Amino acid sequence: MAHEPLIAPSILSADFARLGEEIAAVSGPGDGRADWVHVDVMDGHFVPNLTIGLPVVQSLLRTTDIPLDCHLMIEDPDRWAPGYAEAGAHNVTVHAEAAHDPVKIAKDIRAAGARAGLSVKPGTRLEDHLDTLRHYDTLLVMSVEPGFGGQKFMPEVLDKVRTARRLADTGHLNVLVEIDGGIKEDTIEQAAEAGTDCFVAGSAVYGAGDPGRAVAALREQAARARQAAR
Repeated sequence: MAHEPLIAPSILSADFARLGEEIAAVSGPGDGRADWVHVDVMDGHFVPNLTIGLPVVQSLLRTTDIPLDCHLMIEDPDRWAPGYAEAGAHNVTVHAEAAHDPVKIAKDIRAAGARAGLSVKPGTRLEDHLDTLRHYDTLLVMSVEPGFGGQKFMPEVLDKVRTARRLADTGHLNVLVEIDGGIKEDTIEQAAEAGTDCFVAGSAVYGAGDPGRAVAALREQAARARQAAR
C-alpha cells in the first residue's frame, strides 16, 4: 500500500557552511516541514565526488528532530553502514552495486536501530535484487547517475518504480519506494504516478526562495498526481 507522499530535501544542494540553518528552513510547523532530510555520503571512490561523513551526520543529528535519510555512495558499506544507524540515522541506504553481503548489511543496520535501504543505479536491473529486497525497508531508485546534484531526470527508471510498487501492493515486497535525482516541479508528477512514496529533492528545495514553501508545494503536487493516477 502506498504511503502518503514524503518529501526529503537533499542537503547536497544546501549551503554546507550553514547546514544547521538550512535544515531549520525545512523544519517549521505545518506543510513546509520536511518528512526526512536526505544526506548524501560520498567517498570519492564509489562515485567521483567527496562530500561528508559520519562526524557531520552526528552533528546534524544533534541539531534536528527530522529523521535523517543517509544515502551511502561509498565502497565497503558492509563496514561503514552500521555506524550511521548506531549514530541515530532513521534510514541508512547502501548501494546494491557496492555491497558485498547486502542481506547481512540489512540485518546489521536494523539491529542498530535504523531502517535499511537498498539503492540501485539507473543501469542496474531491479530484477537481480528482488530476493535481497525482502530484507530491506526502503528501495531507493536513482533517477540520475549518482555523484553530483543538479542532473537531468531519467524517466526510463520509472519502470523500476512501477515494478516495485506492484510488488509492494501485492505483498511480495514490504518496501517504501524512494526516488532520487532531478526531482522538481516538472518531474515529480511522473514519479508520483509511477508509485513513488518518498521524493528526494535538492535544488528544487534549496534553490527556492522559501525552502519550506517549496517542500509544501512538491508534496501537494505529488499527492494530486497520485490521486489522479488511482
